[in-house]
Amino acid sequence: MLAHRITLVLALVLSALIAAPAARADGFQEAQQLYKEGKRSESLARVASHLEQNPRDGRARFLKGVILTEQGRTQEAIAVFTALTQDFPELPEPYNNLAVLYASLGDYSKAREALEMAIRTHPSYATAHENLGDIYAAMASEAYDKALQLDKANKTARTKVELIRQIIPGGPAASAAPAGISTPPVTAPPASAPAATAPTVADTGAAVPADPSVAVLARVEAWAQAWSRGDAATYLSAYAPGFRPQGGETRAAWEATRRARLEQARNVRVTIASPKVVIDDPSHATVTFRQHYASETFKRTAMKTLHLVNEDGRWLIEREIIADE
Repeated sequence: MLAHRITLVLALVLSALIAAPAARADGFQEAQQLYKEGKRSESLARVASHLEQNPRDGRARFLKGVILTEQGRTQEAIAVFTALTQDFPELPEPYNNLAVLYASLGDYSKAREALEMAIRTHPSYATAHENLGDIYAAMASEAYDKALQLDKANKTARTKVELIRQIIPGGPAASAAPAGISTPPVTAPPASAPAATAPTVADTGAAVPADPSVAVLARVEAWAQAWSRGDAATYLSAYAPGFRPQGGETRAAWEATRRARLEQARNVRVTIASPKVVIDDPSHATVTFRQHYASETFKRTAMKTLHLVNEDGRWLIEREIIADE
């Protein structure tokens, strides 16, 4: 069944990127041990306590999302993993888990978008590729079922439905129950990692990936996705506190204008093409790309340059320059 095949990833290899400093890890380790012992409620309570003191500990937040999922608190889990994609857009696992949750609600469109982001972030992430195939199969099955409802004599559609159900027994309906989602055991991060792959951990508990260009590009992709969704809060959160709009407009006026446009636009699609990332120094990066914007009433292609600054482990936009082609 789809829900069985789309597995919720709790392989804390991601802890190599977002691990908290050792001095702060005790609370998480206790919560992790409770989870391994099957004491979900106690583990969740320990995670909550730990996060009060270490709100940016990505491992603890990830574990919280997993437990909420297992408890059937789907919307709360979605909120946790969504926040992780915003704070750590370079990690594919939170996107994958969002896809699991959206699939459990039957929202295959959002599940597909989340998996596409996971793959953009980490093209070799095999789980996301397999899950995306399952999502496409589920969407195809829904379409063929609809065709059969409209034309019960359509033998071709019936054959295709039967083939898909051989691949995913039970079809899309099987994804409705979150209980069908499985999780591998939690494993602690290795005590030490080779020097070549060891991350540099900031005081906040976040980490700078070995290749910062990956995090930079993931941030830009997440910004474009938020714009496409009309998600004003996530879109505006991609800009640094020091961002100043071009043309002398005040930050408050610019935000009000952007928020209004995001809310009014319909069927927006923003894509970036041929991005080039330059890491100017450990705290500054520049990304140049061709931006394609399309809505129901307007299309535009332009060259755009974003200057980003790393603040507390997050890459944020501090300057935005656009030039029409």
